[in-house]
Amino acid sequence: MSRQGALAHLRIIEMAGLGPCPLAGQLLADLGAEVIVIDRASGRPDPADVNRRNKLSVALNLKSDAGREAALRLIASADALIEGFRPGVMERLGLGPEACMARNPGLVFGRMTGWGQTGPLAPRAGHDLNYMAITGSLAAIGPADGPPLPPLNLVADYGGGSMFLIFGVLAALLERGVSGKGQVVDAAIVDGVPAMMGVFHWMFHTGDWTTQRQNNMLDGGAPYYRCYETADGKAISVGPIEPQFFAELCEKAGLEHVPPHEQVNKANWPRLSSAYADVFRRRTRDEWMEIFEGSDACVAPVLTLNELEAHPHNAARGIYVRQNGVMQAAPAPRFDRTPSGPLRPPQAAGANSADVLRLAGFADEDIAAMQADGTIC
Repeated sequence: MSRQGALAHLRIIEMAGLGPCPLAGQLLADLGAEVIVIDRASGRPDPADVNRRNKLSVALNLKSDAGREAALRLIASADALIEGFRPGVMERLGLGPEACMARNPGLVFGRMTGWGQTGPLAPRAGHDLNYMAITGSLAAIGPADGPPLPPLNLVADYGGGSMFLIFGVLAALLERGVSGKGQVVDAAIVDGVPAMMGVFHWMFHTGDWTTQRQNNMLDGGAPYYRCYETADGKAISVGPIEPQFFAELCEKAGLEHVPPHEQVNKANWPRLSSAYADVFRRRTRDEWMEIFEGSDACVAPVLTLNELEAHPHNAARGIYVRQNGVMQAAPAPRFDRTPSGPLRPPQAAGANSADVLRLAGFADEDIAAMQADGTIC
């Protein structure tokens, strides 16, 4: 299958799973990589499962010798493998780094976990919220008078997880171009989230950040960096940190303006936040957006999922596309010389088993025998 994009020269094996690993595989596939998912069983297609778009799938019984051998032959032809199991699962399947790299010394073996491959919590179950909890990020999000709030699973699973898995795998592939050798990438969410927290550690060290929620500039404490409810029960986001942008916000909205040194004075924040909230409740969200049209006041509407496509900026850039009626994000980032190709719809688990096995060198009669004995499941 011909592919188009900056990563079209790469073949990546993805072990089927949930959360960060499938997103990582989708983003790599969006940029042209040939991503082959090894599923445990065949299934039905789901056009809404966009994390499976642009991928191929083979369904193998990995508990059988023939299934493991088929997987190893596929892995032998790959540039990288990504998996999101607990430590030890791949080894018990006979597909750990040692076995795979014996077949393919140049393989980059990407391991995605929450707790990491080592440490006392490594064998324990966990989810995004738990990983955020021990990184300090969760404690900083939510209202001052209640417990922390989960910011969806964007921060840990996808920020500290998927993005660092991709970062690690691509870095190891670049290094392989120098050394000719593969390596194991231990991508742990509890490592990735702290790496994103650098600016907050800096502000905490300098005394510009406290552990009290809604008492800091970026956590909803500042009147000039938070969301406000509008007359129609919707909301706008307000974020003019710079004094000149803050002055424009106040002028256009008719808000009390304070000079820069008073803008950052926390003693003023409760009073200004309350006063600003009263003003913003006087008009609807769309009325406010008309007022701020073309300005640098750093105001944007808080859109719901069913409103995204209609926003003029989203529409102009083609940020969202539809395939089989399913709205989804277009591939990102964008490349001027090696753009991503057209989207291929999500494939059912096992939909490409025969084609994928042919890529690994299996003859048609071998594939037929594997279908008959349940190796292909």
